[in-house]
Amino acid sequence: MDDFLDKLPQMDLMRSEKMTLVQLIIPVESAHRSVTYLGELGLLQFRDLNADKSPFQRTFATQVKRCGEMSRKLRFFKDQIDKAGLRCLQRHELEPNIELGDLERQLADHEHEVLEMNSNSEKLRQTYNELLEFKIVLQKASGFLVSSNAHAIGDETELHESTYSNNGFIESSSLLEQEMRPEPLNQSGLRFISGIINKDKLLRFERMLFRATRGNMLFNQTPSDEEIMDPSTSEMVEKNVFVVFFSGEQARTKILKICEAFGANCYPVPEDIIKQRQLTREVLSRLSDLEATLDAGSRHRNNALNAVGYSLTKWMTTVRREKAVYDTLNMLNFDVTKKCLVGEGWCPTFAKTQIHEVLQRATSDSNSQVGVIFHVMHAVESPPTYFRTNKLTNAFQEIIDAYGVARYQEANPAVYSVVTYPFLFAVMFGDWGHGLCLLLGALYLLARERKLSKQKLGSFMEMLFGGRYVILLMALFSIYCGLIYNEFFSVPFHIFGGSAYKCRDTTCSDAYTAGLVKYRDPYPFGVDPSWRGSRSELPYLNSLKMKMSILLGIAQMNLGLILSFFNARFFGSSLDIRYQFIPQMIFLNSLFGYLSLLIIIKWCTGSQADLYHVMIYMFLSPTEELGENELFWGQPFAPSLLILLLLLAFIAVPWMLFPKPFALRKIHMERFQGRTYGLLGTSEVDLDVEPDSARSHQEEEFNFSEIFLYIN
Repeated sequence: MDDFLDKLPQMDLMRSEKMTLVQLIIPVESAHRSVTYLGELGLLQFRDLNADKSPFQRTFATQVKRCGEMSRKLRFFKDQIDKAGLRCLQRHELEPNIELGDLERQLADHEHEVLEMNSNSEKLRQTYNELLEFKIVLQKASGFLVSSNAHAIGDETELHESTYSNNGFIESSSLLEQEMRPEPLNQSGLRFISGIINKDKLLRFERMLFRATRGNMLFNQTPSDEEIMDPSTSEMVEKNVFVVFFSGEQARTKILKICEAFGANCYPVPEDIIKQRQLTREVLSRLSDLEATLDAGSRHRNNALNAVGYSLTKWMTTVRREKAVYDTLNMLNFDVTKKCLVGEGWCPTFAKTQIHEVLQRATSDSNSQVGVIFHVMHAVESPPTYFRTNKLTNAFQEIIDAYGVARYQEANPAVYSVVTYPFLFAVMFGDWGHGLCLLLGALYLLARERKLSKQKLGSFMEMLFGGRYVILLMALFSIYCGLIYNEFFSVPFHIFGGSAYKCRDTTCSDAYTAGLVKYRDPYPFGVDPSWRGSRSELPYLNSLKMKMSILLGIAQMNLGLILSFFNARFFGSSLDIRYQFIPQMIFLNSLFGYLSLLIIIKWCTGSQADLYHVMIYMFLSPTEELGENELFWGQPFAPSLLILLLLLAFIAVPWMLFPKPFALRKIHMERFQGRTYGLLGTSEVDLDVEPDSARSHQEEEFNFSEIFLYIN
């Protein structure tokens, strides 16, 4: 039997690939290209020989920092392109590879250009918002001033010209840089301050003004009728125009401070209507000029961002690759001559020839006079796990790895999950209508596989595309199980002929199973459509699916135990077979295996026995006769059989819990009996170790309590 198993062809997925520990001695001039080519091959995992050093103490820390800075600039460009609503269009023609130094200079120039344009645009936008607010204040505040002048009585209450209007204001170069200073009026004269404030702050602002002036003010406000962009958040907000009438210099100072505290922008509005119109025309003229300037700046900025966007994806890939290369080089050590880098890593045994060819090509392309030395090392620690996958099995392997990665050379559950995972999904959600929808989606992904694989997909779409073959198998199994359940969006169909039942007479309108008569052979495939809508539909279908789930679950658990047996046999661990596999198999099948056998017998014989009664009284009263719940021949011996199964189950519990931890403890004590020495620390003696010798490997500490809890 062993010879037969050894002659069988090895499956790539059944067990992980055999791994080899290798050492590379790479000349400095070809190190970068060699690591780049090895990364593209993807069949060598380097070990970190500088684990005791921080990232800042490593040889290529400067290059890694440069790559990180370039990554930051590329993310900045990506954010700017997204904010501008542009798309990163890639050029179809092949672009030459760019050196890291040239790329760094290009990114610095582009960043400086974009930052300068953003700064200018922000200043222009702020000026535009101020002019827009000024225009709104001029339009809204004039109504309050006209109303105030029309109701003025006598010279003492006459409204004088605003403290902010003067002949020099209109002639100034900037409307908003003019200081608000009062004209030489009498201190007891009536004055006003006009401005604009966010709508949500208006009520609190008015209350604060009333309290600060003790009610000696007149507050008027009106909505601005259009939203204005907030420069701090770049969001459109609602604002209100206000005019505060007051008297006295002290009140003016308080009101200005309150306006500043609430973020209200104050603008000078002349009281004279002619000056208001002149000022409004000037503001509108400047707004028109600023709009044209902002549009031109936006177009220029978009052109610059589009020029970056054409190469953004390629640049991001280049920077990520270079950073990965230098991170890998930081895992290597210099030799004593400082002319070569020494690295160690794991590779599949079958890939040694490919790695050797890649290193030779790197040496040739680097014009190096010295080749890379590649030789095999002796390994002490356990190698990493590596499985060769393809487009179909890769998604299933990732699902299995999400729960736990198999040990080196351990049996791989992904082989069986290729079938069991989509099939169990179909058992739970079997409906051939839903299955057809899934099938159409999977066929669409497969038809566009080559195109979608080259595109940048979102997180959700990338997950769907990666699991396209999983979706395909789930769709096929859902159609199969849906035909068994006879469900098409929960509606039964007479696909395989008519029902095996018919009504006794014409009065059978409620479709009770009590009024149905079987007059032909059973329905050829799946559930008979007559069960749908009947009184017994739920009990029948729930019982069917529950029993089928039990059978599938117990079968899968037995498969797992069988895999554990082959693992123990492969690793030569008789301890796992005697104290783990055998008791677990006995415990599982003495109880749940017996239940599965009863389900199969009941289905085959058409018995009306109650399995709940059988299993409950198996524990409560195993010697009681089954009576009408008898399922198979041999009723007089059934109590003895039940007692035997219960005894096996009870014996298996301590058998699989206690012997293995104590046996491991005994083996550990015998292995280290008489040892009173420990491992030497780092010293000058370590420098004499041969380069191809195995590194010191400290035995893991044996913790009995942890092992006992882990096994149990």
